[in-house]
Amino acid sequence: MDCSFIAKSGKKTFGLDQFYNGSHNRVERGLEVSLVAVVDVETEVAYSLLAEQTFDQGECPELTRMDYYLHHLEIAQPQLPPQVRYLAVDGAYAKEAFVKGVKALNLDVISKLRRDANLRYVFEGEQKARGAKRKFDGKVDLADPTRLAWVRELQSGVELYTAVVWHVSLKRKIRLAYLLDRRQSHKPSYAVLFSTDISQSPDEIYRFYKLRFQIEFIFRDAKQFTGLSDCQARDVKKLDFHFNASFTALNLAKLDAHQQQSAQKPLIFSMASVKRRALNDHLLDTFISMLDLSPTVIKSHPNYQNLRAYGVIAA
Repeated sequence: MDCSFIAKSGKKTFGLDQFYNGSHNRVERGLEVSLVAVVDVETEVAYSLLAEQTFDQGECPELTRMDYYLHHLEIAQPQLPPQVRYLAVDGAYAKEAFVKGVKALNLDVISKLRRDANLRYVFEGEQKARGAKRKFDGKVDLADPTRLAWVRELQSGVELYTAVVWHVSLKRKIRLAYLLDRRQSHKPSYAVLFSTDISQSPDEIYRFYKLRFQIEFIFRDAKQFTGLSDCQARDVKKLDFHFNASFTALNLAKLDAHQQQSAQKPLIFSMASVKRRALNDHLLDTFISMLDLSPTVIKSHPNYQNLRAYGVIAA
């Protein structure tokens, strides 16, 4: 799940408000579309499920943006495949109200923590016979991973650590997937991922969070190729239809690419390649028609598929 800024001029369009524009790294006036997508873990390709426009704050001032996002997820939840268990989101969604709402939908959250996140080690030692039970064993210093459990080296100079800790703001235990990058020995860096499913492996947390970025490719392709940002309508229903039609067109292109892909090869999707192949098909059909050639002879030739793929690029 993620949202994207849509540039929009004028004053009468529904939903116009101040939204964060990641391309310019600042808040700007325009529209925002929130998207719930499903990622195929095997092929690592994302498919859009439901898009919703974020309302401007003036419509319902008592509701926060997180309330809107959670409501969007509640609408989309019945349409999710039954095997979906995890919701991977950006660190901006790591708020107590949102996480609590997602858990109420029987989903677990995978996200990223701020570098100043307030965490506590869970006390696992022997409790005293008298007095209150000890819950915590000190504050987590994210700059010092020595108390975390080493898992493995992901690649040269990048190590994965884990621990089950208490998140003070989220008011729950979480499983950390701590990535320490030592490739620049004079300046090591780290990133902290987490899951509300404390039984989940840190490797899986890392893998699923990486797949979250597939939704960024959906926004990119929809803006570049299927007209996501080109709607001139001002009505809420027309805007909703346009946004979902744009994402649906992208889904159909991926389905077509999947059907044409050889079963032995991994799916590599490029919308530019889809458009190029469609143009090649049109040109070849035009040549066959205007030159009075036999379609059966031409299309059964061993090199015909090479002509269809002429100029096609990888994703």
